[in-house]
Amino acid sequence: MAAATVLGRLSLIPNLSSKPKLKSNRRTTSTSVSIRAQASFSDPFVLQLAESLEDSLSASPSSSSLPLQRIRDSSAETLLSTPWPSRKDEPFRFTDTSFIRFSQIEPVSTHQRNSEILDNLTETQFPNAVIIDGFVSSLTIGPSDLPDGVYFGSFSGLPDELTNRVSEFIGNFDSGDLFWSINGMGAPDLVVIYVPEGCKVENPIYLRYFCGETGDRESKRLPVSNPRVFVLVEEGGEIGIVEEFVGKDEEGFYWTNPVLEVVVQKNGKLKHSYLQKESMASAHVKWTFVRQEAESEYELVEVSTGGKLGRHNVHVQQLGPDTLTELTTFHMCVNEQTLDLHSKIVLDHPRGSSRQLHKCIVAHSSGQAVFDGNVRVNRLAQQTNARQLTRSLLLKPRATVNIKPNLQIIADDVKCSHGAAISDLEEDQLFYFQARGIDLETARRALISSFGSEVIEKFPNREIRDQARNHVKGLL
Repeated sequence: MAAATVLGRLSLIPNLSSKPKLKSNRRTTSTSVSIRAQASFSDPFVLQLAESLEDSLSASPSSSSLPLQRIRDSSAETLLSTPWPSRKDEPFRFTDTSFIRFSQIEPVSTHQRNSEILDNLTETQFPNAVIIDGFVSSLTIGPSDLPDGVYFGSFSGLPDELTNRVSEFIGNFDSGDLFWSINGMGAPDLVVIYVPEGCKVENPIYLRYFCGETGDRESKRLPVSNPRVFVLVEEGGEIGIVEEFVGKDEEGFYWTNPVLEVVVQKNGKLKHSYLQKESMASAHVKWTFVRQEAESEYELVEVSTGGKLGRHNVHVQQLGPDTLTELTTFHMCVNEQTLDLHSKIVLDHPRGSSRQLHKCIVAHSSGQAVFDGNVRVNRLAQQTNARQLTRSLLLKPRATVNIKPNLQIIADDVKCSHGAAISDLEEDQLFYFQARGIDLETARRALISSFGSEVIEKFPNREIRDQARNHVKGLL
């Protein structure tokens, strides 16, 4: 029998006044000072990992920039007071990270040009960057690809007039979990995408991530890379970004730990496409943190299929009225793997909207899918419209899905709904095909393929749609 757990929660919370929590502004002047000061309070394993991350950055010249140092210092404080997560921790209740914990983790410390990756890239018409082990290895921008004023590249290459503006936001996001802090300490570079006020960028920016250094499953040597990207869309600006994570070797043993931070100013729009195709022996733990000002729009379309452990943490804060957030995601387990989506949308202002559709397929008896979706409608977010739906297909005996839709409502003038469905393919649908002369196996393939197509068709660019469709079809 397949296994399924649904832990739905709808909270109607009365309006209560409370004193705001005070936040400490204490910050150390260097990472090494923070490590020494807090060593006695840390999980020994995390302390050892923090020291290895610090050592790995000594060879990276770009890591000395002030914004990266600010991120590193604040990350060190949170990292060293946070133990490694276990199944006893609610956010990791269904997600076992021991695969990473009991490996020999080695941060990738040097930037090496990987000719094998660069020489075998598929062509793209979009301005693009190839990021290998967290370092920008190739940047391709045609003379007419980007309008004047748009910046795409390393933070170290920012024009002087933009450095201060971008630095206002870097390092000012709320802290995530332990993996967020590991990236903050270990990111060797910072890729910046800047869109000036009123600028509409027609071509999306394409970020392609690879792991150049792979480890060994027998010795459990696990190289870890920490790519970090920051996107700032000024008032009235519009842009699309595509993130593709690719495993060059199907059995590559490595850990990718990326972070994407996004700020969308008033009336701005960002379309975010995310395609995760890591190797089946790897770990992929990603954070996406989005801050939306009034009347802005953020749209995420995701297809994730790779990794022995794949987890995406999405945190969206609506910081102004008339704001739209849309998350459309598809996870597919075809191997002995765990794919996990943890999302949180916080609505704090009137007339905000959020729409979330999550679909997953578990097509392996040892596969597991996890969905934890939290939508919080706070007291001032009156006239909010929030919808959340998750649908799952279990195609093998003992296949598992654990879902936890969570809708918390404090405002009293809202339209909110959530729903969840878990099943195998419906017999009536299969009978419909067979009654028209189509054999059972072909009917099953057609229905499984169409289940994911609803998400794939939401990709705004044909090149990415075709790539995602062919990838999923190949796996099926």
